[in-house]
Amino acid sequence: MKQYDLVVVGAGIVGLAVAREWFARHPGASILVVEGESDVAAHQTSHNSGVIHSGVYYEPGSLKARLCVEGARLMYDYAAEHRIPVERCGKLIVALEEHELPRLDELERRGRANDVEGLRRVGAAEIKEIEPHAAGLAALHSPGTGIVDYAEVARAIRRELETKHVELRFDTWVRSVRNHGDICRVELPDGEVTARRAITCAGLWSDRLARSSGAPGDPRIVPFRGGYLQLRRTEEPLVRGMIYPVPDPTLPFLGVHITRHINGTVSLGPTAMMVAARDGYSATRLRGRDVWETAAWPGSWRLARRFWRTGVRELTMAASRKAFVREAARYAPGLTVDDLDGSVHAGVRAQALGRDGSLVDDFALSTDGPVTHVRNAPSPAATASFAIAGELVDRVMAAN
Repeated sequence: MKQYDLVVVGAGIVGLAVAREWFARHPGASILVVEGESDVAAHQTSHNSGVIHSGVYYEPGSLKARLCVEGARLMYDYAAEHRIPVERCGKLIVALEEHELPRLDELERRGRANDVEGLRRVGAAEIKEIEPHAAGLAALHSPGTGIVDYAEVARAIRRELETKHVELRFDTWVRSVRNHGDICRVELPDGEVTARRAITCAGLWSDRLARSSGAPGDPRIVPFRGGYLQLRRTEEPLVRGMIYPVPDPTLPFLGVHITRHINGTVSLGPTAMMVAARDGYSATRLRGRDVWETAAWPGSWRLARRFWRTGVRELTMAASRKAFVREAARYAPGLTVDDLDGSVHAGVRAQALGRDGSLVDDFALSTDGPVTHVRNAPSPAATASFAIAGELVDRVMAAN
């Protein structure tokens, strides 16, 4: 039985960053990265909007706030070092109605407390100067918000790891990672390996792996499908950067926004609809175990009772492109269905949901001896991936 210094479960951007960080601190360490899919970045890493978030939204003092700001800096540095296309194109968070202004005030307070670089309040006239197709009463301008292809970042990390002889094993679903005193036992389909430390970054399946490894069942991952519509390419794109609405403070989702991507395309989205499969990139995909685990979780029903109106609105947008475009046209007047190119793509957010129906709104990390689980790492986890890796390695080393 082979023993490693570290086993990382999951080859999304967070898992890869963890392996990279560990090797940077322990040169020559024997590291195994285990991934259930056939390549890196198969799920959330390659199915997001590609935004490098600046840290405006997050409660000061939270892991998201601290790690997003630091992670964005590290992401820009990494992209520059490895010649990965990246751009600080900026973002407007636009208030359309008077009742949204106090929420915009709160976002400004958070952003300043989190030391978001260059953040400033702008009025209606300056909104037009920054984004000629946008409209609103007031907005926050975050010039440090950027765009990148996170799958390309993940592929660059993989190449780095391979040059350091880090072992990557694909098409291998880990069954459990158990604490056995000073070591952990990692159960694979074809046997078992041991390691001095293990860190699981299993994304959409993080709760399932944690439970099979003896961790508590709360929180549970519930999959939310985020659908995107793409605009036709035009000589001058609709947006220079990004236009976001003021989000609902009771939900961890940011609402339908307009985003220019690093490849030059512009998309609307995402929606946020609970779906019947953890890999539900098609809204019609159904997996019995995923349905059962969501339906049997008390938090799912408590969430549904609380936010059924939001659910109806999300279903409406999923069923009607006109309704979808109408939502984005609130802050980009003149946008119509005719501006779409007909393509649709989607991501699935691994959102942790408590038994009490609360949507976990921060990164959730737990440690049991030599085993550490990432239990909740939705957006801005890609932005913060290098900083999350540093936090995880710090915690593992401090606990042991």
